[in-house]
Amino acid sequence: MQTYARELLRALPRATDAELVAVVQSHAVGELPPGVLPETRPQCRGVRRVVENLRATSAADLVHGLDVEVPLRAAAPSVTTVHDLALFDQPGAFRLAKRLGKPWSVKHSIVHADAVISVSAFTAERVRARFGRDSVVVHEAPGEAFGPPTAEAVEEISQRYALPPAFVLHVGNLEPRKEVPTLAEACEIAGVPLVLAGGAITTVDAPASARLIGQIAQVDLPALYAAATVVAYVSRYEGFALPPIEAMACGATVVATRVGALPDVAGEGIEFVPIGDPGRQADVLRALVADPARRAERRDAALAAAGALTWDAAARETVAVYRTLGVAA
Repeated sequence: MQTYARELLRALPRATDAELVAVVQSHAVGELPPGVLPETRPQCRGVRRVVENLRATSAADLVHGLDVEVPLRAAAPSVTTVHDLALFDQPGAFRLAKRLGKPWSVKHSIVHADAVISVSAFTAERVRARFGRDSVVVHEAPGEAFGPPTAEAVEEISQRYALPPAFVLHVGNLEPRKEVPTLAEACEIAGVPLVLAGGAITTVDAPASARLIGQIAQVDLPALYAAATVVAYVSRYEGFALPPIEAMACGATVVATRVGALPDVAGEGIEFVPIGDPGRQADVLRALVADPARRAERRDAALAAAGALTWDAAARETVAVYRTLGVAA
């Protein structure tokens, strides 16, 4: 969601002449791009953060909840962007405090917003099934920072983290729906090391056979993706699944499950594997590691598919939604 907010706010000034104001916590003001004015809120977490998100904004012609929530009492038309309904569909992936408070605010925002944007056809189907709301599907895209790195950058990142000559990379939090233990088992069967990078360990333990390298700065991610023999993402539930798309944009060979928007936007750029099947996943990983030509085919297709997704297109499609509400954006 942070990537979505950051990249969409960067692109919106190129899609509309309207004045843009972003409601942000005080510590995040410096993250706003030129052309977007801040309306600051106190730094907070948990229940207080939900309350702040539901609080009315200053006068505006339209309010867009980039992470679902819109004000409880909106004085202007409102748009909500729904990334997924994991809180409802996969509640075990979240801590108890979030399961108790967040679903109410999400439901309120989806039911009462004047327009709903979903980041994939899958999320749109879930929104329709649970809340009876139709959505406009607006796909996410790789950020400006994601593209094929130089050979020198790949060599530097490989040396910095002492990466093995061949390895499988997973980028993301450790939580049940990501199926990281299944991927670790597949890598053990295939006889290839697994490297884990990304956010905090939350509700599952890190597999003992995997190597953790922790949070990676965004500037280093393209080189890390390109250094991997295979980037794998075997999640069982996603709204969009942006990390595999970012990896594709960097020229990585990607293995993933058919989740989120991937079946719709990846084309031939991903080697798809079944969810929860370490044996079949191992077969695909083993074949790719042993076949440079097959990896090169996937990389070429991946670069083409990822290149077709842009935040400028997402911004234009988002502004088109604003206009359906009579806002001259």
